Amino acid sequence: MRVLVVDDVAAFLLAMVSVVGETPGFEVVAVASSGEEAVAAAAEVLPDLVLMDVNLPRIDGLEATRRLLRGSPVPTVLLLSTYDDDVGEQLVAESGAAAYLHKAALGPDRLQQAWSDARR
Repeated sequence: MRVLVVDDVAAFLLAMVSVVGETPGFEVVAVASSGEEAVAAAAEVLPDLVLMDVNLPRIDGLEATRRLLRGSPVPTVLLLSTYDDDVGEQLVAESGAAAYLHKAALGPDRLQQAWSDARR
């Protein structure tokens, strides 16, 4: 799976890149630190999966997700943040993303499971 990782906090970005690198069959093809960069990068690299932080400068992760889902081809978008799961599910409903993952829960097994669930 070709993955675009989006986060404006360098430590979280590096952690997500590391998790993707440790997940068999997943490869980081681009990183972005804003919603605008994410939309531009997705148009260029055509990822299968986007790991999208919710809180981003300028356009946030929700609006960036909406824009990605209007494009072609349409990637699977997983929202990530530190909000509790109830808030995360509300953000999924608002944005059209496939799922929400708490950043602390992200690991290779959870990434594979979320990808599998999203593809059903």
